[in-house]
Amino acid sequence: MAAPPPTPAIVLIGHGMVGQRYLEALAERGATATHRITVLCEEPRPAYDRVHLTSYFSGSSPEDLSLTPPGFMDQHGIDLRLGDAAESIDLKARTVTSRSGRVVPYDVLVLATGSYPFVPPVPGKDAPGCFVYRTIEDLLAIEEYARALPRTPSGAAPGGAVVGGGLLGLEAAGALQGLGLATRIVEFAPRLMPVQVDEGGGAALLRTIEGMGLTVHTGVGTQEVVTGEDGRVSGMRLSDGSTVPTGLVVFSAGVRPRDRLARDAGLAVGERGGIAVDARCRTSDPHVYAIGECALAADGRVYGLVAPGYEMAETAAEDLLGREKEFTGADLSTKLKLLGVDVASFGDAHGAAPDSLDVVYSDSRTGVYKKLVVSPDGVLLGGVLVGDADAYGLLRPLTGSVPPVSPDQLVLPAGLAPAAQLGPSALPDTAVICSCHNVTKKAITACATLAEVKQCTKAGTGCGGCTKVIEQLLPAPADKGLCGCFRFTRAELYEIVRTRRLTSYEQLLDGHGREEARGGDGCEVCKPAVGSIIASLAPTLGASGYVLDGEQAALQDTNDHFLANLQRNGSYSVVPRIPGGEITPDKLIVIGEVARDFGLYTKITGGQRIDLFGASVDQLPRIWARLVDAGFESGHAYGKALRTVKSCVGQTWCRYGVQDSVRMAIDLELRYRGLRAPHKLKSAVSGCTRECAEAQSKDFGVIATANGWNLYVGGNGGAAPRHADLLAQDLSDAELVRLIDRFLMFYIRTADRLERTSTWLDRLEGGLDHLRDVVVHDSLGLCAELEALMADHVAHYRDEWAETLQDPDRLRRFVSFVNAPGAPDPTVRFVPERDQVKPDLAVLTRQPLDAVGGNR
Repeated sequence: MAAPPPTPAIVLIGHGMVGQRYLEALAERGATATHRITVLCEEPRPAYDRVHLTSYFSGSSPEDLSLTPPGFMDQHGIDLRLGDAAESIDLKARTVTSRSGRVVPYDVLVLATGSYPFVPPVPGKDAPGCFVYRTIEDLLAIEEYARALPRTPSGAAPGGAVVGGGLLGLEAAGALQGLGLATRIVEFAPRLMPVQVDEGGGAALLRTIEGMGLTVHTGVGTQEVVTGEDGRVSGMRLSDGSTVPTGLVVFSAGVRPRDRLARDAGLAVGERGGIAVDARCRTSDPHVYAIGECALAADGRVYGLVAPGYEMAETAAEDLLGREKEFTGADLSTKLKLLGVDVASFGDAHGAAPDSLDVVYSDSRTGVYKKLVVSPDGVLLGGVLVGDADAYGLLRPLTGSVPPVSPDQLVLPAGLAPAAQLGPSALPDTAVICSCHNVTKKAITACATLAEVKQCTKAGTGCGGCTKVIEQLLPAPADKGLCGCFRFTRAELYEIVRTRRLTSYEQLLDGHGREEARGGDGCEVCKPAVGSIIASLAPTLGASGYVLDGEQAALQDTNDHFLANLQRNGSYSVVPRIPGGEITPDKLIVIGEVARDFGLYTKITGGQRIDLFGASVDQLPRIWARLVDAGFESGHAYGKALRTVKSCVGQTWCRYGVQDSVRMAIDLELRYRGLRAPHKLKSAVSGCTRECAEAQSKDFGVIATANGWNLYVGGNGGAAPRHADLLAQDLSDAELVRLIDRFLMFYIRTADRLERTSTWLDRLEGGLDHLRDVVVHDSLGLCAELEALMADHVAHYRDEWAETLQDPDRLRRFVSFVNAPGAPDPTVRFVPERDQVKPDLAVLTRQPLDAVGGNR
């Protein structure tokens, strides 16, 4: 009997995002069962998400970034060899020799070697303190070096510089700033992101980024990396003759295809690099494919985006199985959030087409810039969006057609444009909604839920820019799940966490998440919501109530990362709690001294507190050390928690007052301080019906009567004000507190994520009557449980800033030089106004060439 033919061998060199997509494409087509697959990976870890690499600095772990599902390699019999890079290829023998010396034969070889960072050949480029920004190992090295940098002699934060103002350069700059470095960006082109945005978009982007405290040099190059006596980086010499101080340099000046292996083996490469491939991604050797950033496509381009790489991976997998598919080019549209700024470009963004016309909306106050490029006959050719890219998901698929509404209606804000009925329904079935995975509207509308779309088409699993449009295309879901990770509502998740006594997001996701989401990273919708649930239940669960402990840190919203509110110029505000607005002269003096000593702007708020603006990250612990010593606590202005309980002076001073409103306000604020909720909470107590504290515009408000207190709930001010409803009247002190306990815990238990009490009450089936039945008449038998939950919160309350100051490990979050005296971060700039300071608006609105002394 003849022996069966040997199983054909596939060798994949490179295990990045495109390499992993190729393996998944093989698995989806059953090829992993008919082929023996070996992967040679240079890095010490499997494929991970480079698109969201910078999220490492905001709490994501390397494991969180992984793109390789647990058990994937074993399930499909794939031999993954980490840290064993390919060293040479023998095309004649069809073998690959790895770094370890192992010789691996192949029938089919796939090169997914990606690209390498380009480092300009300037003197000093290899000095200690010079880095590139490409891998997780690069990030770990940058983080370690940055934390060891000493402060300048004046005590200011050490400097960091990024060479390159493109996509990755801005990501790197955000990472350096997050590490506490006074960061500058040096870009040779006359504007930031020169490939993606035009001059107007670059100007809007520059204003916003400089408003965050970064220094930008455009139109200049790096001539030399200057080193000190110890040989380490100490500065940079620029092409305009200036020298800037810096202790760390990150080169992010573009990438080049990694084609050395192919070149050395004798495969055809392009004149400017890249492994030459045909429309089926085959190289000059019929047994070898090249995909992703290492490949020079048949149209003569090297594509540096992940979406074309994915399409190449699909093409190569199809061709391996003898199926017809060609890669003839790709959409270069991009939508990203860089340093918190939405930036998008699509189609002919620069108006290169003959006779093309521009339709532009620009608002330098808000940092919004929108430009559409149209042909004389109205065809949408492309566009640039900065600061507001919500329309990207609709505009990009319309490229190449005449939109159903005029271009001005597509760029003007909703309040300025005539009513325009333009939604995803206006798109043709052939419109590509997800460019990362080349998924059309027709394929998406064949699915019933977002989870099904992701599972069946992979749309929405790449950059995420298409998710909003996908949700609008789907039928109103019977599935009321919080997000694509959970089929449960927030209220249901609350019950699961409470009854199962879960203390981590990972436990909840793996045990109760949708099947396709288990073992994954979660999403930006559910992680903060679950973090809030765990924090509000922490005493009952026996968990740490400190929101930055362990896994909790990665779940928090932006402001919670530093227990302070980020302001427009990159500084932070400090808001101590002042219960009921009552404060002693001694405490007033301490606030004044702190504001004076740290040069902070002071403002009395509408909630009867004093806000201190303009602190840099490294100053926060020193400021709070003085405030805590004086008896102040965190005011939780940064958290989804109780903000203030405002009060009038009440019967103690006012001749109209009928109850002691100040005492009650203080008691309530101290009782509910730190209570984590679906949204912020505000309250007030008025000492009589004249309502000077404006209690009926609060989430819960109290008004004194001659017989006690009236309790109002579900009010709020803001853009959509709502008058509060009277829940109960003439309550004693004990009755009032008991009802508020029940009301707040019932709200926390049943509200949706980011839902104010006003919206929740309007949505609540049965409305105010049902709420009254539950919390006053105990119709559901829950009141004892709600009161117990609140009692747990009150008994276990701990001030977050006091706890932070007592723990050196927690203080490291605020960079390693917390206790060193010195000036504020020099990149956070202020100018005087009315005997105080304000953000330097000239910096916030500066034009691109001003930073290097140029003229416009």
